[in-house]
Amino acid sequence: MTDGNIPLMTGVVGGGQMGAGIVHGLLLAGSAVVLLERDEPAATSARERVQRSCDKSVERGKLADAGEPMSRLTTTTDAADLADCGLVIEAVPEDEQLKRDTLQRVEAVIADDAALATNTSSISLDALATSLRHPERLLGLHFFNPVPASKLVEIVIATATDEVWRERAVEWVSEGLGKTPVVVADSPGFASSRLGVAIGLEAIRMLEAGVASAEDIDAAMSLGYGHPMGPLRLTDLVGLDVRLGIARYLERELGPRFAPPQLLIDLVEQGHHGRKTGRGFYDWNDAKEKTA
Repeated sequence: MTDGNIPLMTGVVGGGQMGAGIVHGLLLAGSAVVLLERDEPAATSARERVQRSCDKSVERGKLADAGEPMSRLTTTTDAADLADCGLVIEAVPEDEQLKRDTLQRVEAVIADDAALATNTSSISLDALATSLRHPERLLGLHFFNPVPASKLVEIVIATATDEVWRERAVEWVSEGLGKTPVVVADSPGFASSRLGVAIGLEAIRMLEAGVASAEDIDAAMSLGYGHPMGPLRLTDLVGLDVRLGIARYLERELGPRFAPPQLLIDLVEQGHHGRKTGRGFYDWNDAKEKTA
């Protein structure tokens, strides 16, 4: 272990926007990180994503030099390279079967005393744990975007999760990563996604009904309730496709109050997924971010 209780070697599976951010956070905590991707082009893109994230930290004065932390990052396409990791965090897309398969693949190669975590924002850990040989070491480490700047990590405890992993996870988050942990029981959407999606969906319904512009809806929450950004801008940041997937899952699990608005469905079908595609509820290709 390092002084901050983060394992000396950690692993992350999936180097997309969230995965790269998690890697960044682990590198800053002093860990050597193994990043597993599906193929070499994806691994190269993931490393470049982490590099850009570290470079931004240098520009903002949060990091003296990106070279040293990046020297501790190994990218690979071979799951066996995770064998020496004391903690592996799955960060693949929000698809239950994909996550099941990924967790099984990781469990087959890591040591029996290593922790296995998922970054899922909504999927039941109990459901994911049914395919594991050691469900007692599975827990949720739900990070928030952008990971380097976010102060929160939601720790999700499944029915089978051993208390020792709960205690270690709290230490990893608070002492190792310097973030605030909130501990929640396994439940659809947990605490953060359930509340966040409820607000986001209502904001989309208001926009759809012409109640107010996207800018004014967001300003009402930012200035009136102290949210760091409004729910529509946040949806653009998270990804409209991601939010739609979570909404559909919560609708199945919790009922029609989480039914996605038609506007959200239409934008996703049109390929407008938010900042990552250049357009969502805002036009991210325009410096003025005109409303979509």
